[in-house]
Amino acid sequence: MKRRSFSGRNAARRSPRLADKAARAAAAHGSSASLPLTELPVRGRVDCTGFIESVTYQPANEQAHFSAIVVDRIAHRGDTGPLTRLRVIWLGRRKVPGIEPGTVLRLEGMVTPKDGMPTMFNPRYEILSRQEHQ
Repeated sequence: MKRRSFSGRNAARRSPRLADKAARAAAAHGSSASLPLTELPVRGRVDCTGFIESVTYQPANEQAHFSAIVVDRIAHRGDTGPLTRLRVIWLGRRKVPGIEPGTVLRLEGMVTPKDGMPTMFNPRYEILSRQEHQ
């Protein structure tokens, strides 16, 4: 299992710019009706917006699925508040184009608890903003 995360020294430096960009992108795409991740129901249909914190690639010898962890904000050094996380799983896919750490997404789908974490399977998604690569 291979995992990529959006973290490190440069993440804290770029995140205010990315957060502003995400807010502008969400407003421009009419995402004002999106539910904050902190208000997700235990079960039910939701429309929410968040940052991809990490993605997990499955080896070829395992069942095909691609997963990502979506957070409501990017953690900064010294940030003590808890992050709200949502696990997103695409079944039957080894990779989803455009889904990588640092991307801002609008997601729509059914939320259900799995292993103690809110999880969304095969959601509809819209890429609102991407992380600039250096």
